[in-house]
Amino acid sequence: MELELHGHVAVVTGGASGIGLACAQRLAREGCDVALWDVARDVSGVAADLAKEFGRCTLGISVDVSKLESVKAALEQTEKELGPVTHLVHSAAVTSGQFGFPFTNVATTSWQRVLDVNVMGMVHVAQLIAPGMISRRAGTMVFVASVAGQIGSQTDPPYSASKAANINFAQCLAKDLASHGVRVNTVNPGMVQTPLNKQVWAAWNEQQPVEKRRTYDEWAGDKVRNVIPLGRWQSVDDIADMVTFLSSARTAQVTGQTINVDGGFVMHW
Repeated sequence: MELELHGHVAVVTGGASGIGLACAQRLAREGCDVALWDVARDVSGVAADLAKEFGRCTLGISVDVSKLESVKAALEQTEKELGPVTHLVHSAAVTSGQFGFPFTNVATTSWQRVLDVNVMGMVHVAQLIAPGMISRRAGTMVFVASVAGQIGSQTDPPYSASKAANINFAQCLAKDLASHGVRVNTVNPGMVQTPLNKQVWAAWNEQQPVEKRRTYDEWAGDKVRNVIPLGRWQSVDDIADMVTFLSSARTAQVTGQTINVDGGFVMHW
């Protein structure tokens, strides 16, 4: 299937690892030039590897999406070196690092960083990238949220609340930008083996008595079998495939949608 992405410029936040990196790889494979925005120290090296593998122009820029000026500087560098941004994939996110059941386990002071990165980070990238897309009357935004934002997951309440905000704000953006030819959608991963998922396990494990502690594989394996009807992990590539599809010309009539890639975890939304 021809996705008509060749020669476009994509920004992927959180692009140095996990789901973000998989999205960047898939977009580059389809012919996009890609800018990786990430706080990771090795983001430049990851971008260089991407360019070598797929033969596309890439950038690796150190960005803290919670800071508006950092995002602004990254956008200026991206457009100067790669050109106008056609596609945004926003995957940057953090957890509280604490097990939140009950929610009072998580100190109120632990909420702020999660909200700054996961909610205000989304606001910052949308606020700065949207005007260019509006002026060109073209572009796509795909926000990576989570099924946790749909089901009120008690594992990490700050994270769950921030992902619910992502879903809602993406719908606001879709309504605002539709008349300008800009499409906005959300993809919700289910159970994916990423550094974030392992942080959730670690926070849970630390709260357990020694005799009840489990390895990551034991804990996650049971969870997958219990909550995923298809009975298997979702991979980062599963998420990247949907993100790339939503960024493409093949979904020209799709906007304001929240699409779960979760093996059937959530069926009532």
